[in-house]
Amino acid sequence: MTEGPRLLVFACNWCSYMGADLAGIGRKPYPPNALILRVPCSGRVDPGFVLKAFEKGAAGVLITGCHPGDCHYVSGNERAYARVEMVRKLLGQLGIGEARLRIEWISSSEGQRFADVVTRFTEELTAAGPLRAPAKEVAA
Repeated sequence: MTEGPRLLVFACNWCSYMGADLAGIGRKPYPPNALILRVPCSGRVDPGFVLKAFEKGAAGVLITGCHPGDCHYVSGNERAYARVEMVRKLLGQLGIGEARLRIEWISSSEGQRFADVVTRFTEELTAAGPLRAPAKEVAA
């Protein structure tokens, strides 16, 4: 992995993973610091996975899925959206910041959109700076 903020991308198998593949086939450039994990559906991304990503050093997490109304599992993307909203609030309370978690709808034919979203999010994470570990309490 190269320099820059570490970005974990959860990509829906049916739409956005194919969009990422199309970006690669079409040689659409995007930052190489994004680690793409294929998941059966964006609705299968557990909030614990997101928290674990930050614990392991990710500067940001991007969840990508099918456009509303096009989910292979009917409402998986709606479930993902609800979970992301809940986890964003938790990230704000933990001091990580709500803006470090994002959800985007990307279809299999949107290779350029995939590259653009990853590039823009990486730029925003770079501008935000690295995550700082919470200060540990010192026993007196």
